[in-house]
Amino acid sequence: MPRVAKPGRARLPRRRRRDPEGRMSLGDHLREFRRRLFIAAVALVVCSVIGWYLFDVIYEHLTAPIENIAKQRGQESIIDLNYAGLTAAFSQRLSLAIWAGTILSAPMWLWQAWAFIVPGLTRREKRVSLMFIAAIVPLFLGGCWFGYVTLPKAVEILLGFTPEGAANLPEAALYFSFVTRFILVFGIAFLFPVVLVALNVARVLPSHVMLRGWRPAIVIIVLFAAIATPTPDPYTMLLLAAPLVVLYFVAYGIARLLDRRRAADRPDWLETADDEASSL
Repeated sequence: MPRVAKPGRARLPRRRRRDPEGRMSLGDHLREFRRRLFIAAVALVVCSVIGWYLFDVIYEHLTAPIENIAKQRGQESIIDLNYAGLTAAFSQRLSLAIWAGTILSAPMWLWQAWAFIVPGLTRREKRVSLMFIAAIVPLFLGGCWFGYVTLPKAVEILLGFTPEGAANLPEAALYFSFVTRFILVFGIAFLFPVVLVALNVARVLPSHVMLRGWRPAIVIIVLFAAIATPTPDPYTMLLLAAPLVVLYFVAYGIARLLDRRRAADRPDWLETADDEASSL
């Protein structure tokens, strides 16, 4: 006879057991993706609210280059930002808050992206991917900081093309679009070595190939810097290309160490010729 539940006692739903091999159904993947996306979105919203209240500080730092140049030239009246329309100031404050929230929440949404991939990895691959996420966050933030440090020189070069006696009143939306994109380009570009090391870990890009192709790699880096930087001057392009070249060789050094470790762990019997008997 089937067992009858005693009255007054509700049966609790059993918790789904986690598969030790990380296997998940399509529905589980979609639910996991939705959960990770929700957490990342909440982090973005919270950090954007923080960015809203830090607007005065952000505004002061991003407009410092143009204000310093105007003071140096004694042209405060002809070099300034222009807000076109009644809603322009509000829209600009909102967009800057979201931009700041994207940078502040970078550790969280990068972590959520990693956590979504983790269930499908082995234990060793999880340790390696954790090292990647530990490198991505400081590299991205360091690239954004480097872009911020480089920004005043880029603004100075661009304003230098203004004819003598002419007024330069850039629209605020266009100026902040240029500034924020300039900083984010540096942040994203600094993730370049992580991609190279990831390709090496996946055994797609051996270290000897990276060393043999360093000349075309430098050419590609310079072309990328010329296209990615929103300024036409070679100075800004070189400021982006130089650290990328250094990071390329850093990535090569890490890839070479990984190749050496894999070679040391490789069994000797794999080196036996096809026409010879192995030790097995």
